[in-house]
Amino acid sequence: MPATRCQRAGPGATMAPIMIVGIILAAGASSRMGRPKALLPIGGDTFVTRVCRTILEAGVDDLVVVAGAEHEAIAEAVGRAALPARIVENARRDEGQLSSVLTGLAVADRPGVDAVLVHLVDAPLVRPETVRAVIAAFLRTRAPVVRPSAGGRHGHPVLFARRVFDDLRRADPAVGAKDVLRAHAAEICDVAVDDEGAWRDFDTPEDLARLAHPGPAD
Repeated sequence: MPATRCQRAGPGATMAPIMIVGIILAAGASSRMGRPKALLPIGGDTFVTRVCRTILEAGVDDLVVVAGAEHEAIAEAVGRAALPARIVENARRDEGQLSSVLTGLAVADRPGVDAVLVHLVDAPLVRPETVRAVIAAFLRTRAPVVRPSAGGRHGHPVLFARRVFDDLRRADPAVGAKDVLRAHAAEICDVAVDDEGAWRDFDTPEDLARLAHPGPAD
């Protein structure tokens, strides 16, 4: 069972029900891959539907997919898979990844939402157990940021509590969400996981070829 390196919240903090919205970032240009990463095949899924299924299996049933130029094709893939996710186009995607986080947050943020769980569409191998571990750590600690960790590496998904939503909105677009991570560095909850999928992303055709034909290191 994954261990956490973070402090518990006060008594009774785990009792109240919470609402978490998943935000899947799929608006990148995929320039190095040469085709939309969200629509790449993986098993019987695409990257985007695989990530949706994983987060749903982990217990998050409210999903927002932030898409770019291929938003119609992504919406079709998600609809064909009958997955309950809302697709929103980031018209400002050229401004960087933070713009996609904020596009998703604009849809996700409503009364009663306690946190958003942000995941990258190009990291489709993350396990549901990892997502559940991140959520469980937030339930125990109410930390402002919770993320998977191993050997000094930090991966996805990253959970942002409501109390840092405005920090995300004020963050420097050139720095992105790292601005928020730095501001709350002393309070971040790192969850130790044994899951290569939490930080393994696919950016190039060579990465994709290794997914289809893994070598000994994979």
